[in-house]
Amino acid sequence: MYFSRKCKITFISHGATIYTEEGRFSDKNNYPPLTDAGIEEIEKITEFLRLRGIRNDKIYTSAATRTVQSAQIIAKLYKKKYEIIEDLDARKCGAFSGWSLEQIEHRFPNAFNALINNPEICTPEDAESLNDFIKRVSASIDNIVNKNISNRIIIVTHPDVIKAAICDALNIPAASLPKIYIKTGSATQISYFESWKSLIYSDYTPV
Repeated sequence: MYFSRKCKITFISHGATIYTEEGRFSDKNNYPPLTDAGIEEIEKITEFLRLRGIRNDKIYTSAATRTVQSAQIIAKLYKKKYEIIEDLDARKCGAFSGWSLEQIEHRFPNAFNALINNPEICTPEDAESLNDFIKRVSASIDNIVNKNISNRIIIVTHPDVIKAAICDALNIPAASLPKIYIKTGSATQISYFESWKSLIYSDYTPV
């Protein structure tokens, strides 16, 4: 049925790292870990979940150290284990891993233009195109939803993964993904229905 909700997902963006504070890309799972500020962000979002009374049947996370660290803090609140999902990893950025957009624009202006304006192209060549990235994230979330009918779940992942989920939910073109802002240590909620998806709120950050 059109209004039959299949699943509600609260996406939590991992806490800050030295790379997020400097605006750098990272597709590495083992680096960088959370900073002290990042841990504080997740502690605040965990308190938000507690005070809001957000119910949860299952916790999922990507495999990266920074997301697992964040999931561990949240899992303590619910006294539940979390499950690692590989396809929720950050977008593969290849040779640009560790670089900021400003550095790429300065040193590789043509690649910067392609990175921003050509979502169907892998930039650099060993990276993942925006189109492929959104398709990967969408397929992974659809699989999670179909395994959690009538459940309310939490997914702890990367800002770009949450942006991809929003693009998928609202049918936003892939080229617009960089224009969506998701802060570390923030919450975004999407409801998944039989025939459509609804963005409830996005990038909520406790103060």
